[in-house]
Amino acid sequence: MRPSIAVEDAVLTLGANIRNARLRRRLPQSVVAERAGVSLNTLSKVENGDCGVSIGNIASILNAVGLLPLLSSLASSENDDAGLLMEEKNLPRRIRQKKKPSLSS
Repeated sequence: MRPSIAVEDAVLTLGANIRNARLRRRLPQSVVAERAGVSLNTLSKVENGDCGVSIGNIASILNAVGLLPLLSSLASSENDDAGLLMEEKNLPRRIRQKKKPSLSS
């Protein structure tokens, strides 16, 4: 099954961003591939936006160019405006205190 156009566009952009990061660091593909433990063919697929590359290989390549910390923050709650908004709507409007037990002597 083929991914949606939005997914393909996002993966193409990710690949271009990885390529640009590699080039800014003046790293040849062979060095990044070796550091990441992937083949040149796999690195080329990632940089060209191939949707069939595993997330593990992408993570290894990001690590090789020093961008791995960005991966762990992708779906974090700080970046999930829609999820936080939905969670906020489900919060109780008010919180009632428990009744204090009456002291009967």
